[in-house]
Amino acid sequence: MRKSRCRRAITLFEILIIVAIVAVMLGTVVPQFLPSSDDPKCRSLQFNLHTVRSQIARYRLQHEGKFPTLAHFADQMTKPSDVQGATTGEKLIYGPYFQGQVPRNVFNDSNAVVAVAKPGHEPMGPVSGGAGWQYDETTGGFYPNHLKYYADK
Repeated sequence: MRKSRCRRAITLFEILIIVAIVAVMLGTVVPQFLPSSDDPKCRSLQFNLHTVRSQIARYRLQHEGKFPTLAHFADQMTKPSDVQGATTGEKLIYGPYFQGQVPRNVFNDSNAVVAVAKPGHEPMGPVSGGAGWQYDETTGGFYPNHLKYYADK
């Protein structure tokens, strides 16, 4: 009896699997050693902006097209309210839109909300006083109150 000699070689399919595994490994390992071009604070600020803006839009849908008022912004966003926006009394069926408090601006660690300098217009820079956010109750516009946000625009 003669033993047949088999020649074992790597198939194209096996090469493709190896390449895929190496690509996945490089995709997860290499970014750990490269400097990040995105500032984590900027990403966090953008996330908070998106969250607050979406909750303001939700508030408006549930309150007959009205935006939260600046004077009662924190209460209207963190407590249950009625269709008129009152946070005390009966029929408090809407909200709260945030648990606890309005998110903080990561650049100055403040969650205070102040009026924009010129209602009806997007702010061009921060207003004085150290508040975390600017709010336009006429349009529902919500903006950070920090110079870096406006310098990067």
